[in-house]
Amino acid sequence: MPVPSPQEITGLLRAWGQGDSSALEQLVPLVEAELHRLAHRYLLQGRPGHTLQTTALVNEAYLRLLDWKNVQWQDRAHFVGVAARLMRYVLVGYARRQPYRKAAAQQISLDQALEVSPRRSADLVAVDDALKALAAFDTRKSQIVELRFFGGLSVEETAEVLQIAPITVMREWKKAKAWLYDELANKTKS
Repeated sequence: MPVPSPQEITGLLRAWGQGDSSALEQLVPLVEAELHRLAHRYLLQGRPGHTLQTTALVNEAYLRLLDWKNVQWQDRAHFVGVAARLMRYVLVGYARRQPYRKAAAQQISLDQALEVSPRRSADLVAVDDALKALAAFDTRKSQIVELRFFGGLSVEETAEVLQIAPITVMREWKKAKAWLYDELANKTKS
């Protein structure tokens, strides 16, 4: 199957957003590989022996995407950003339902925290809680982290989705990582 052009995907997304169900039927096979890539990335970052499988995560995200009716999709990057957010919600909900095992507090680097440590589902919950705290006072920084880290979008794609300059994305990304590092480091001390 040939790789679809970004314009083709954008056209189908917009048609779907306007209620064309046939556009959704054409779109699903085109974005399925992208959804699997996102899900696989999430699950690789999770704990070993994770019982949620890639296909199950894709299916859950897809079902949630179907509820997004009349969305004014901007482009593929916007779609990937939304799909990443939905997968994050699925995984965090799954992690919150798992039995919590208290572990000895340890200081971890921001990179370890943002890689969602394979040691415990609790790490994913901690990152999610930190992102919610960040969003409470700086929504844009939280969105940048979500799109860049969870969505795997490039600086340019993130800038396109948020309609800001790439240099702004880089500056805000750097500040958000520093803030998250401090937030997660403080939690490990408590």
